Amino acid sequence: MSSLSALKVAVDLATRQRDQARQVLLETQRIQQAGQAQLSQLTGYAEETQQRWGVRENAVLKPEVMFHQRQFQGRLEHAIGLQTDTVQGQEQRVEKARQTLLAAELRLQSLQKLVERKQQEQALAQIRREQKQTDERASLRLSIHPSGPAGQAEARRLLMESVQTS
Repeated sequence: MSSLSALKVAVDLATRQRDQARQVLLETQRIQQAGQAQLSQLTGYAEETQQRWGVRENAVLKPEVMFHQRQFQGRLEHAIGLQTDTVQGQEQRVEKARQTLLAAELRLQSLQKLVERKQQEQALAQIRREQKQTDERASLRLSIHPSGPAGQAEARRLLMESVQTS
C-alpha cells in the first residue's frame, strides 16, 4: 500500500507542477502579446510620422527641420528594432513554456496510469487472497466431515459455493 501512497503523492506533485507550468505559459503569452502590441504601436507611429513629414508639393522645409526629422525617424526605427528583438525573445520563452507544460502533462498522465495499474493489481491480489481463504475454509470443512457419500456431497456443495463467490 505504501508504493501506492507514494505514487499518489507523486501525482499530487505532478499536478501542482503542471498547474504552475500552465500559469507560467499564460503569463509569458500575456507579456508577449503586450510586447507585440507595443511593437505595433511603434510601427504605426513611425509610419504616421513618415507620412506627415513626407515630401509634399510646393513644401519648403528648412534643412534643420529635415535633419531633426531624420534623426527622430532613426530613433524610432532603432526602438522598433529593439522591440522586435524583445518580441522574438518573448516568442521563444512562450514556446519553451509550452514545451514545459506539455512535458508536465505527459508526466502527470503517465503517473495517473501507473496509479490506475497499481490499483488494479491490488484489487486482483485482494480477490486472489479472498479466493484462497474461501478454498482453505472449504478444505477445512471437508477434512472435518466424514468421508463417504454425505461427505462428498457436502464437499461438492462447498466447492460450488467457492466457485460461485469468485
